[in-house]
Amino acid sequence: MYIPAPFRIEDPALLLPLIERYSFATLVTVEEGSPFATHLPLLLRRGPDRLVGHMARANPQWRGLTHQREVLALFQGPHAYISPSWYASSPNVPTWNYAAVHAYGEARLLEDPAELLTLLQDTTHKYESGLEKPWQLEAAGDSVQRLMGGIVAFELRLTRLEGKFKLSQNKREPDHSGVVAALEASGDPLECELARMMRTHGHS
Repeated sequence: MYIPAPFRIEDPALLLPLIERYSFATLVTVEEGSPFATHLPLLLRRGPDRLVGHMARANPQWRGLTHQREVLALFQGPHAYISPSWYASSPNVPTWNYAAVHAYGEARLLEDPAELLTLLQDTTHKYESGLEKPWQLEAAGDSVQRLMGGIVAFELRLTRLEGKFKLSQNKREPDHSGVVAALEASGDPLECELARMMRTHGHS
């Protein structure tokens, strides 16, 4: 993706946590010369870093996964519209602040039923763990084995990461602080998270 120098992030220590927190990804491949995308959760596994997930067996994308030179997974972090009225200086124009990671990897299918079951258990645990009464996969009983036949699991061994954190790093004070204050005042959780990232990554 296009990344101006002030917004480029290369440190995996900053990029991997965003992937873990905003794990609902867009998986992009090229099928018969055209882009093909699937929206799905992907789990990050460390050492070596890789992404794992599953999709419906009826989804044709899985059939071509292992024939791709590279598979691209897109992760979108917090984002928000930025109004020129939030700056102390003028003139300015509207823009959009955001954080995104493009993860490239080599794909392989996870054909061992035990690997698929572990993936389903890990996925359930990740998204249920914060609930008051977490649901467990075992509660589905024998139907789990039947449902497993309708999905395909895969792994992406990460080969490179591209990170773009567009957080008004190119703005001086008090413009930068004005944007942070406006986002925090909105009360919107996503905009407040974006403001937190802006405080962390500073400005010029």
